[in-house]
Amino acid sequence: MININGVKGNWNEIKGKLKQKFAILTDSDLLLIEGKQDELLGRLQLRLGKTKEDLQKIIMNL
Repeated sequence: MININGVKGNWNEIKGKLKQKFAILTDSDLLLIEGKQDELLGRLQLRLGKTKEDLQKIIMNL
C-alpha cells in the first residue's frame, strides 16, 4: 500500500509526474483521499493496466 504520510506532502508534484509519464491520467484519476489509497490504486490499475505492486514502485520511484 502507498504510504500516505510519505507521499501526501509531495502529492501535487507526484501527480504532475504521473500525468507526464501517463498522459491518459486525469486529475480525478489521481484524487488522493486519506484512508482511500486502495481506491486510488484501483483507479490507476484500471486506467493503466498495471498491478498494484507495479504502481507502488512507479510512484515511489518518481
